[in-house]
Amino acid sequence: MQLITPSSVLRTWTPGDTGSLVRHANNPRIAAMMRDGFPFPYTPADARLFIRKAMDTSSRLFLAIEVGGEAVGGIGIQPGDDIRHRTAELGYWLAEQYWGRGIVTDAVRSLVPVAFERFAIVRLEAGIFSNKPASMRVLEKCGFTREAVHKKAITKHGVVLDEVVYVHFRDGTGSGGRSPHTSTDTLL
Repeated sequence: MQLITPSSVLRTWTPGDTGSLVRHANNPRIAAMMRDGFPFPYTPADARLFIRKAMDTSSRLFLAIEVGGEAVGGIGIQPGDDIRHRTAELGYWLAEQYWGRGIVTDAVRSLVPVAFERFAIVRLEAGIFSNKPASMRVLEKCGFTREAVHKKAITKHGVVLDEVVYVHFRDGTGSGGRSPHTSTDTLL
């Protein structure tokens, strides 16, 4: 899969991305803003394991954010299961030297329609650490609405934080912008 955005290319991860992934992900400032499954230090073994998982797109979608021919970040959609099977989670990260250039905003805008086309979801959500205002601005620019604040829900490096939940719905209701998608869902 490949999506061309105004500032990057979103594409499938490949084994050839191992070096770039280690170079850009091995940053304590990035790891501090990610779930604990995103390690620091970020080793070649970590990169190979992640790339193997990312290449299995049968039930999720993890794409590299490529700038200048190099993978400098990642963006992904992880559908829920059980009673949350109509909800998916959006996540992303970007190498520090590329922050503030609109790259993630372009990536999110490009991937939202794909999420609704590819997966049988009605809701796309992102849980943001309360100390990440730039990430909140990205989602707001992309039509997501701040839905909830889960107080003291996250502990990262011994610091207790709130989780701010942003949502975008397939039919556009409840979101900050109008979605091009129409819903054919029936509530039982």
